[in-house]
Amino acid sequence: MKQKNKVIKYKNKKIETPFFMPDATRGFLKTLSNDEIIKTKTKAMVVNTFHLYLQPGMKVIKKAGGIHKFMNYSGFLLSDSGGFQVFSLIHKNPKMGKILEDKVVFKSPLNGSWHELSPEKSIQIQFDLGTDMMVCLDDCPPYSMSKIDLKKSIIRTTAWAKRCKLEYERQIKKRKIKNNQRPLLFAVIQGGKHMDLRTKSYKDLEKIGFDGFGFGARPVDEKGNFLSKVLKETAELIDDKYYKFALGIGTIEHIYLCEKMGWEIFDCVIPTREARHGRLFLPTKNILKPKVINISNSKYVNNFSVINRSSDIKLLKENSFAYLNHLFKLNEALGQKIASLNNLEYYQKLMFYLRDKK
Repeated sequence: MKQKNKVIKYKNKKIETPFFMPDATRGFLKTLSNDEIIKTKTKAMVVNTFHLYLQPGMKVIKKAGGIHKFMNYSGFLLSDSGGFQVFSLIHKNPKMGKILEDKVVFKSPLNGSWHELSPEKSIQIQFDLGTDMMVCLDDCPPYSMSKIDLKKSIIRTTAWAKRCKLEYERQIKKRKIKNNQRPLLFAVIQGGKHMDLRTKSYKDLEKIGFDGFGFGARPVDEKGNFLSKVLKETAELIDDKYYKFALGIGTIEHIYLCEKMGWEIFDCVIPTREARHGRLFLPTKNILKPKVINISNSKYVNNFSVINRSSDIKLLKENSFAYLNHLFKLNEALGQKIASLNNLEYYQKLMFYLRDKK
C-alpha cells in the first residue's frame, strides 16, 4: 500500500516526497548555474563522496565552509558514501584495490595514489561536506556473485552500518549539532536478487536505527532486466515510517513503477546525461509517456517551432528546435545547457504529478 506524501524539514528547508535528485557528482551539474537549476524547480541534488574526496579534496571544501558554500547552493544535498564507486572500481579491476573486513583500500583513478575508506572515514567526510542527507558505507557486490558471497556481503554491510551509526553519533556530539539540525542518515539494503537475504539485511539494519533505507546495488540484473519483483518486495519490507530511497533509478517508466511500489526518493544521471547527448523529453498529453527526440536529427534543421511554449524557462520558450540542432552540430555548450534545462524541468513536473495524484 502506498503511503502519504512525507515532508523532510531540515534547518530552513523542506521538501515533499516523492522527489527526484539529479546527480551533481563533482559539485556541479554540467553547463548549469545554480540559478538555472532552481528555475527547473529542482530542490535537491546528490554529490559524490568518492569524487569530491579525491578532487578537489576535503582540505579545500572544509576551507570553503562545506559543500553548500563551495557550490554556492542552498538547496538539499545528499552525499553518497563513496562505496558504490570504490566497489565498482575494485570489482572491475582487482588491481585497483582490496576489500578488507574493516575497510576498503583503493587506488585513485586520477593519479594512482592509494587511499583507505572505512565506515568511520566515509561518515567523517560526509560531515565535513556538511550535506543534509548521508548514506552509510555498504558492501556493494555485483549480481554475478554467489549467494554464499552475497550473504557475507550483507553481514559486512550490517557491521559497517553499525560503525557508521556510531561515528555519526560521535560527529553529532563533537560538532555540537542540535537535535533538530541532525542530517538524515540512510542505510543500504543488500542481498542481490535473493529476497531472503534482503529481508535479513533490512531486519538487521532496522535494529541499528536509521532515518531511511536505500535499495542497494543496481536495479537491473546482469542481463539488464529490471528487478521489479525484488524492488516491490523490498519496498514492502520497509516500514512506512522510514524514507524509502531507490538509489540510481531514473528512467521515467521505472520511477513511475517504483513510486507505485512505495519508493519515494530517486536520483540518477539520466536527465542531464541524455540531454548532453541531444536526447530531449518533450511534453505530451500523458506525462508518463514523453516524446523523446534526438535534436541532432536532420529533420530539426528547419523546425522553427519553439522548444516548449508552456515552459517556465525563457531559453525553452524563446529558442527553436532549428537553433538547438545548430548548437549541437557545433558542439556548443549552450545547446547542452538548453537540453539539460528541458529534461530537468520535465522530471520535476513528473514529480509534481506523482505528488499531486495521491
